[in-house]
Amino acid sequence: MFEAIVGGLNGLVSGFAHLHWSNPIMIVVGLVLLYLGIKKNFEPLLLVPIGFGCILVNIPLAGLMEKGGFLKVIYDAGIMTELFPLLIFVGIGAMTDFGPLLENPKIFLLGAAGQFGIFLTLVLALALGFTQLEAVSIGIIGACDGPTAIYVTSQYAPHLLGAVSVAAYSYMSLVPVFQPPIMKLLTTKEERMINMGEVRKSVSKTTKIAFPLVVTVIGGLIAPKGLPLLGTIMLGNLMKECGAVSRLTKASENEIANIVTLLLGIAIGATMDGRVFLTHQTLIILALGFLAICLDTACGVLFGKAMKVMSGGKINPLIGAAGISAYPMSARVVQKEGQKYNPKNFLLMHAMGANTGGQVGSVMAAAVMLSVLKGMGII
Repeated sequence: MFEAIVGGLNGLVSGFAHLHWSNPIMIVVGLVLLYLGIKKNFEPLLLVPIGFGCILVNIPLAGLMEKGGFLKVIYDAGIMTELFPLLIFVGIGAMTDFGPLLENPKIFLLGAAGQFGIFLTLVLALALGFTQLEAVSIGIIGACDGPTAIYVTSQYAPHLLGAVSVAAYSYMSLVPVFQPPIMKLLTTKEERMINMGEVRKSVSKTTKIAFPLVVTVIGGLIAPKGLPLLGTIMLGNLMKECGAVSRLTKASENEIANIVTLLLGIAIGATMDGRVFLTHQTLIILALGFLAICLDTACGVLFGKAMKVMSGGKINPLIGAAGISAYPMSARVVQKEGQKYNPKNFLLMHAMGANTGGQVGSVMAAAVMLSVLKGMGII
């Protein structure tokens, strides 16, 4: 009888007995993510479930990521099948207005320039000893696009999913912090004061409907491996622009996006087991991811300076910083910085064009890399 009581009491403290040294550290990391999401409002829709998932998976003996555990079920159903990031992309497409980009198509070049950091970081990751598939997953952090990073990493480097996902969403939320110093460093006061005026070109509804169809077909033919990413974002945009399926559009923007975001966040947090997450490799990934996004911003601004010269001084180089996929945060940062130096400056719509170009550009960058790897026989 006494032995049974002792055994029962031991069962109550078995969690403490099996606590690995890395588990308390990761629980603190989870709490930090919760703090950033709740108190600092940094991407709360993702960081709150990611942080809580991180705490859950680092409590010993719960078996949440073992076969049959509820976190494992969510992870296998939504991450390993690529379903969650693709559903998120449908919602993103339904919320995105490509009108500013279609009004001024040359701005799309800034969205392409804003992806150079991906490829530069990929080369650096290869130089540091990462495999080709790992390097692609790390480089894609520079897209500043969480779903793209999750899609690529879950397919080709799932062991890096936690680090890559946390880096992608954390840095995306910090865009208003790290972009302004880069913009200021690479431009003169006179350049920041350039007033671009309003774009008065109207875009027909037919053009807005045709755009996602044309992009899907041409993009799919150029880079077939990226068609799931490109196709889902364009499906969402087609539903928005055609106006015939408003119920589906609203569901994609709201209910579906909210439910999938919750499950996606918890599943990502579940990959942050301290025994596999706390490695020097994770720190390198975080550093390379930060470098990738900084390089994207720098390349966008520098290309904006080149476009300023080619346009005879009519383009404000600041809008090049919006060529990343952090929509619409990056465009708002450009607007704020532009008005700081010229209160009459209204760069928002120009920056939104570059920003939506960055969304398409980030997806195409991932698609191109995957198709090249497919052609090389690596995947």
